[in-house]
Amino acid sequence: MEYIYSIEIIGLLAGLLGVIAWVPQIYRIWFKKKADGISLPTFCVITTALALWLIYGIIINSFSLIISNIFTLIMILFVLIGAWKVQRETNNIKA
Repeated sequence: MEYIYSIEIIGLLAGLLGVIAWVPQIYRIWFKKKADGISLPTFCVITTALALWLIYGIIINSFSLIISNIFTLIMILFVLIGAWKVQRETNNIKA
């Protein structure tokens, strides 16, 4: 049983790093108001992959997979909403 908890801790640490990896992108979009270079097809693929990992985590009842993917999907949502807002504001300024 202790072995399973050790595995879940490793998964949680990996998930935490995955979430932290999105912080610079969110900072750039929300605070610097720069959304250039955002690839919607890439984000669609990443979002689909994370959703599938979340489903897999639910099926195998893996706490670390579930939590990590929920929080990463939330971070991606912040990136997409921020990019949409910045691009909309940029287009309004140009018009």
